[in-house]
Amino acid sequence: TMDKIIDYFVALNFSVESGPMVEDDFHNFEALNLPKYHPARDMQDTFYFNDGGLLRTHTSPVQVRTMLERKPPIRMIAPGTVFRRDYDITHTPMFHQVEGLHIDRDINMGHLKGCLNYFIKEFFEVKKIKMRFRPSHFPFTEPSAEVDIGYEIKDGKIAIGEGNKWLEILGCGMVHP
Repeated sequence: TMDKIIDYFVALNFSVESGPMVEDDFHNFEALNLPKYHPARDMQDTFYFNDGGLLRTHTSPVQVRTMLERKPPIRMIAPGTVFRRDYDITHTPMFHQVEGLHIDRDINMGHLKGCLNYFIKEFFEVKKIKMRFRPSHFPFTEPSAEVDIGYEIKDGKIAIGEGNKWLEILGCGMVHP
């Protein structure tokens, strides 16, 4: 699955960037508008080491490092393993995610929506996709949205693309100034 996602974005001229799994507080939280004692940190609580290091809670620190190292335009994805202190029927303490970042002149939510619409159709191998952007909040994007796709159950199987049910598949937004 990860290879399929990477191949899709590489074909669109996105670079593939990586970063350390053991992060520092600055790259994992502070640089992403999550200062110490910010309540949003609770959702991303992680595993800490005695030396102050922590297991990264998302691949956003890779975006931070890339923005600090390179000047725009930037067009990259950051696939990787992340860790959170969650464990229940819908969460595990370790999972994989892919984040994308595109910084250039005149980039807007329309570009983001078009890119995600095309990606979702390719990934789920459907010609049409019923998709909605729901307003949300992430401290490091403004505006922020959750993306849901339509689905229905046909003959006991999930049919992606149409239907009256919604499945949340990702969060997104424009880089916070």
